[in-house]
Amino acid sequence: MSAELLNSPLHYAHIEAGAKFAEFGGWNMPLSYSEGTLSEHHECRSKCAIFDVSHLGSVRVSGSESFNVLQRTFTNDLDRITPGKAQYSHLLNDNGGVMDDVIIWWISEFCFEIMPNASNTMRVVTALENMSRELEIIETTRDRAVIAVQGPKAREVLASISTAISSVPRFCVEQIDFLGSSITVAGTGYTGEDGVEISVPLELAVDMWSQLVQSGASPSGLGARDTLRLEAGLPLHGNELGPQITPIEANLKWVVSMKKSEFLGKEAIKNQLENGVKKKLYGLATSERRPPRSGQVVSSRGAEIGIVTSGNYSPTLKHGIAMALLPPTCSIDDKVFISGRRDEIEATIVSLPFYKS
Repeated sequence: MSAELLNSPLHYAHIEAGAKFAEFGGWNMPLSYSEGTLSEHHECRSKCAIFDVSHLGSVRVSGSESFNVLQRTFTNDLDRITPGKAQYSHLLNDNGGVMDDVIIWWISEFCFEIMPNASNTMRVVTALENMSRELEIIETTRDRAVIAVQGPKAREVLASISTAISSVPRFCVEQIDFLGSSITVAGTGYTGEDGVEISVPLELAVDMWSQLVQSGASPSGLGARDTLRLEAGLPLHGNELGPQITPIEANLKWVVSMKKSEFLGKEAIKNQLENGVKKKLYGLATSERRPPRSGQVVSSRGAEIGIVTSGNYSPTLKHGIAMALLPPTCSIDDKVFISGRRDEIEATIVSLPFYKS
């Protein structure tokens, strides 16, 4: 493991729990624990799992112009929500490609917390600085830990340590006193299950993690987080989203508000909406356990038609699933083939998501 990788504030708690580590976005993060990815996946689907997602960025934006600048920078429309809410949005380049997908936590009237992907934090900071020099923009990634509590019993587990935390509704954001310190809790997640994400000051991180484990939450790594998000049909930046993939191609038109007078990349998106796209994201399901993998070729009638963006074995559905960029002329129930190492895997185009809670 490279000495240059960043460690989470919960790093030693993961070591004590027997975690296996992997590099992710420049961070040394737990991939799985002693029970393994399949067990962790099932715990989240049936009970309660906790994930250390401290590798995600945190950028605090404040000032009287913060709302207007965020409106002009990101694709979604903050007028759809109010302070105390969270919103998913995109940062685009001039070609409409997704430079990053973020969650915006609207903390108070003139204060926002933006959560970029691990390796894209400075990209978001730079974009905001280019839009305005009047804002106060502070990266707070190393000043806190972020714990995701997910699963059908997540709120039951949370209630055992704080009824206030357990009561934060979906896509709402609240600042709550916990053991004498202020924490920020958002009703968001990346698994397809109910739950919250908690931004915790460094001095409370290990204590909160331990209390959640003692209350019945199962530590789970990024391996399970990936299979869970894939089943839920949620995009991963670098796979389903990227500088060469637009929100329209990724079936995320709802993230883009064309009613706004301005946002980065708007003209390119307008062009795609008017003239159509050449590729579009679809779900693929196989009838066997062998998992499709990112980068594999998808073909139809002997001709290559696209590429798998994400693929894996679905622990819940017990067969292979994948997402792929294919021609927009494809239809649900069409049969295609995914190139395997030795032969081809037959797959059917299906609606997303693969799994709903």
